[in-house]
Amino acid sequence: MSKIEQFSSRWGIILASLGMAIGAGNIWRFPRLAGQYGGTFIVLWILFLFIWSIPLLLAEFAIGKKFKKGVIGSFASLAGKKYTWLGFFITVCTLGIAFYYSIVTAWSLQYLGISITNMLDPLFLEPSLSEKIAQDPAYLTTQWDAIANGNWLTVALYIIVVMIGTYLLVKGVKKGLERANKVLIPSLFMLLVIIAFTALNMKNGMKGLEYMFSIDFSLFSNPTVWIEALSQSAWSTGAGWGLMMTISAYSRSNEEVTLNTFVGAFGNNTASLLAGMAILPAVFALSASDAEAISYLQTGNQALTFTIIPKLFASIPGGSFLSIIFFLALFLAAFSSLLPMIELFTKNLMDLGITRKKSVSRVILFFILFGLPSALSLSYFSNQDWVWGVGLIVTGMFIMFGVVKFGATRFKTELIDGGSDFKIPTKYFTICITANIGVALFLIYWWLSQGYSTFPWFNEYGFWNVFDTYSNASVVTQWGTILLIGYLLNNYLYRKFVIGTQE
Repeated sequence: MSKIEQFSSRWGIILASLGMAIGAGNIWRFPRLAGQYGGTFIVLWILFLFIWSIPLLLAEFAIGKKFKKGVIGSFASLAGKKYTWLGFFITVCTLGIAFYYSIVTAWSLQYLGISITNMLDPLFLEPSLSEKIAQDPAYLTTQWDAIANGNWLTVALYIIVVMIGTYLLVKGVKKGLERANKVLIPSLFMLLVIIAFTALNMKNGMKGLEYMFSIDFSLFSNPTVWIEALSQSAWSTGAGWGLMMTISAYSRSNEEVTLNTFVGAFGNNTASLLAGMAILPAVFALSASDAEAISYLQTGNQALTFTIIPKLFASIPGGSFLSIIFFLALFLAAFSSLLPMIELFTKNLMDLGITRKKSVSRVILFFILFGLPSALSLSYFSNQDWVWGVGLIVTGMFIMFGVVKFGATRFKTELIDGGSDFKIPTKYFTICITANIGVALFLIYWWLSQGYSTFPWFNEYGFWNVFDTYSNASVVTQWGTILLIGYLLNNYLYRKFVIGTQE
């Protein structure tokens, strides 16, 4: 077997972990959910960081460090041959997110270009963005609708983004992924602090902060809030994705599992809170009334980052320049998270004996093929975010099952604590890992029992409602199809991804 690549230092893998976790999920997704549910969501989100995400990330880091394979091979090596199909589902779920996540990266790049154009317009005697908004209050919303639906520039940009990411990773994790994150992560944190400071110092900005942390106790009985809090914690930290498993496959043999995991997890949540403190106060500062601000936030609009931030910058001196910096950082942050997703795919291809260079065409082809529908239709995009975002609860449950099958106490002693100076209580880890399997099953049942479309299972004509954006039928069909394919191919997958890598 060829020598396994490694990160050059602890900071290399910590930055890779932060790059994996900190991205569009913090700036685009978190403020949208915090805006819908306020402090109730944040309380549950923090709770799930400790009882769900951190134990899962510890498990993933330890699995990757131990077995040094892609997700399918590493999971099967841990859980056993019979359960290889579960590792297949974890991989496909993450790729399902990666395909539409590349579109978010393209949106960020497109808005970077728009920000540059807005700054240059006055030089060519064109109306400024603030003047365009004054003439047409719906200007930014109309612009967003045009970009998010059937826009071929969006298609072109997401293909370019995937190509750049894939070719960058051809250099390997040390020269490609590690070097990129040394620039991407510090720039993002710096910019978030600047934007939060700007928003909080605007008139009524502090009201947004108060709203963000206010708790509505009635929402604790709403299963959607619990599911969203858990899925956001998993979505944002990377827990259950298999990404940490992929990154840690390149870790050094003496790498600290617990310390690296905690640094990445807390760094991610800090970035999310900063993003919320930037965007929610801006909504209150720019709305005609508090009621209007709350009404807008509670719609859960996916365009929150792409409409409010440009409007914020258009209303302050030097805002056109800050807008460029913001969307540059957003693009780089989204791109830094996309890289590990591409690497997850690449690593599994390498387990099949395909070299990095030869994997390029396959990776690009798959991303173009499966990302195109999300680029052309916001409804399809929303469906994929719904199906695979909640699917992270299922993948997390599968990883915890693998740990329990191996033996949770034995797992922590042998795979997490070995060589580590910083340790957490064994009971905390084993209880979380074991109990969360039941928690996951209950939350999925609770969530499906509610129904989030007019016809959750069958449409008004009695047909299986698979094409409804938020129907249970769509979720179950997509999950079930992948699970069935994995189950039928189980022995083949084990031979290719476990036995084949040992030859």
